[in-house]
Amino acid sequence: MPLVTTGELITRAAAAHSAVAAFNIITLEHVEAVIAGAERAGSPVVLQVSENAARFRHGQLLPLARAAATAAERAAVPVALHLDHVQSDDLLRQAPGAGFSSVMYDAARLPYAENLAATRAAADWAHAQGLWIEAELGQVGGKDGRPPLDAHAPGARTDPAEARAFVAESGVDALAVAVGSTHAMTTRTAALDHDLLKRLSATLDVPLVLHGSSGVPDGELVAAVAGGITKVNIGTALNIAMTGAIRDFLAAHPEAVDPRKYLGVGREAMARTVTRIIGVLS
Repeated sequence: MPLVTTGELITRAAAAHSAVAAFNIITLEHVEAVIAGAERAGSPVVLQVSENAARFRHGQLLPLARAAATAAERAAVPVALHLDHVQSDDLLRQAPGAGFSSVMYDAARLPYAENLAATRAAADWAHAQGLWIEAELGQVGGKDGRPPLDAHAPGARTDPAEARAFVAESGVDALAVAVGSTHAMTTRTAALDHDLLKRLSATLDVPLVLHGSSGVPDGELVAAVAGGITKVNIGTALNIAMTGAIRDFLAAHPEAVDPRKYLGVGREAMARTVTRIIGVLS
């Protein structure tokens, strides 16, 4: 079916008090696995390409983006394309022509005033192009000479009052909040601050996004959605599934040299992970 927009999926999820799963893709096998897993679950899904993934592709966004868009158009469920954790303005400006309907602009490393100014400029440009834009706010930096604290550093938390001002002044459509999750976790041990999440949900009038969800246990994810999270980002969980399956296959078949054999196993492991996670969020 035709590509849908991320904003459309988020709006539907917010109305249903549910969440959309958004999976970060690196290879064509990731793309195929996410779509297959979503089709098995009968659920819409977001395919995300991060700036790091584009950098891995020698800085080229179009090859993976075009492959993802082509696969999405042939999917049996609604699929949207999202450009994730963009810090480069040059990459940001490639989004519309590459088929993305949304971007996550990441200036959270900057002191608050600089983060706000950069995000406001990005939001103005994105909206002029018809793009839905997400931003991130962790602990505001620059106080008492301290540098900004990354939104996923241990102990980072988003202050509701600061978040309300940031959203109002930046004009973003969604906000990723720091409530206890961390990027690239390989163990599912994160404990979320659900009281803070409830306060953020009550304070803000835009959808809330949870990054670093691979390290969040199922029960915590369910509670996060109940507490107001509308978009759940997952990346590392797919890589764990793929790498583990390939390792097991090659250990059992040391003579194997055809990459289709072990990549196929890895792709199927990722598809199962996608179906399982969507089931948790449904």
